[in-house]
Amino acid sequence: MRKVIAAINMTLDGFCDHTAIVPDEEIHQHYTGLLGQGDAILYGRITYQLMEFWRTFLENPSEEKSMNDFAIAIDNIPKIVFSHTLNNVEWKSATMANRDLKETVLELRQQSGKDIFVGSRSLIIQLMKLNLIDEFQLCIHPVVAGNGLPLFENINDRTIFKLVKTKTFNGGAVILYYEPVNE
Repeated sequence: MRKVIAAINMTLDGFCDHTAIVPDEEIHQHYTGLLGQGDAILYGRITYQLMEFWRTFLENPSEEKSMNDFAIAIDNIPKIVFSHTLNNVEWKSATMANRDLKETVLELRQQSGKDIFVGSRSLIIQLMKLNLIDEFQLCIHPVVAGNGLPLFENINDRTIFKLVKTKTFNGGAVILYYEPVNE
């Protein structure tokens, strides 16, 4: 069975805000490699539209190779978008989900292949409530945003995690790799 991995960037004070963090070359290289280990990434509408930013690098490459490499990696991985307001997607490697989140994830898990990534805060919260996340990869950046959207909002049930490894970046960001522990 394939693993469902929640991989997300957040601030030291627990907010998911891509405008508050400043990913460097090493962070881009990490996520470029990570995307190569998956067969799909699940997005909600807001994160999908945010990630469309990377399409511009395909047509107008940056001077920074790590950003261009990430743009290619994010372009290549199939994206499944869940939205109540978006009717279609224009990114050639993206499709709109045709079933609800739970059904889609349960079906994807049963298929052979590589890992399934979840890159949207809202989907992570929903899948956590359904106990459908096998691993959390929380990249904590050394910045306090002061406000924003907390990752673990509206979670009412206690969840215990086991820290399975860490990865520290030269710029001070740390990825905490957690697996939920079934009580």
